[in-house]
Amino acid sequence: MTASQDCPLDIVRSPAELRGRVRAWQAAGQRVALVPTMGALHAGHLALVTKGLDQADVAVASIFVNPKQFGPGEDLERYPRDEAGDAAKLAGAGCSLLYAPDVATMYPPGFASFVRVAGLPDLLCGRVRPGHFDGVATVVAKLLSAAQADVAVFGEKDWQQLAIIRRMAADLDIGTQITGCGIVRDTDGLALSSRNAYLSADERAAALALPQALIAARGAILSGLPVAAALAAGSRRLKGAGFGSIDYFELADGETLHSLGTPATGARLLAAAVIGKTRLIDNIAL
Repeated sequence: MTASQDCPLDIVRSPAELRGRVRAWQAAGQRVALVPTMGALHAGHLALVTKGLDQADVAVASIFVNPKQFGPGEDLERYPRDEAGDAAKLAGAGCSLLYAPDVATMYPPGFASFVRVAGLPDLLCGRVRPGHFDGVATVVAKLLSAAQADVAVFGEKDWQQLAIIRRMAADLDIGTQITGCGIVRDTDGLALSSRNAYLSADERAAALALPQALIAARGAILSGLPVAAALAAGSRRLKGAGFGSIDYFELADGETLHSLGTPATGARLLAAAVIGKTRLIDNIAL
């Protein structure tokens, strides 16, 4: 499909079309960046495109709401979808191509292969979302294989996902360079997320406690408060703000994701909690 007045961005639907376009750019001496997304794009996603264009000549985005990373009772059916609006945003950010396959293309009849990165998916979000990161690793492996881009850009808001993708790419000798892009936040500090659209006005205001609790915990730890006490205070702050279940509020190694009891180089504070019916994640470097 080519660009039209209704769709300002070229869209391809098959791996062969995607690979052909990428190879043509590479044959002309251009580096290509891939930006995988699930759509419902916001400024955080567009920052990934900008980051890709900092490291390559051409940016290609993908939109695919991956059913294999949603568990029972999660929001697969209500996950926001707006391909035309997303395409317009991508074109405005300088993206040159959109890869938008359907489920039958990604997982045709007889599909039986899965990618699992041992260990990392069992920590943090993996404790409450079993199988989620197997779905992520599988779809990302397929996207990287289809595009064969020079670099792929992923947001740091889902730090665990980024760590798993980096491990997978290294283990499988995938030639694409994996690059992280810093978290984009709203003016009040809340990390941008497609799921923020689910929040009521009151929940949106209360959600600010998440980044605020992480910042407060970092300050407390760097001031000498024991890690366990700082983390407990962070969890109490979230509860007091109206968060329901708190999946985790932890200090972890940025690469292995193993919990840390004392500060260390490369450590990150990570949290996931539910407010109303919406699960939010966030993290900051220590």
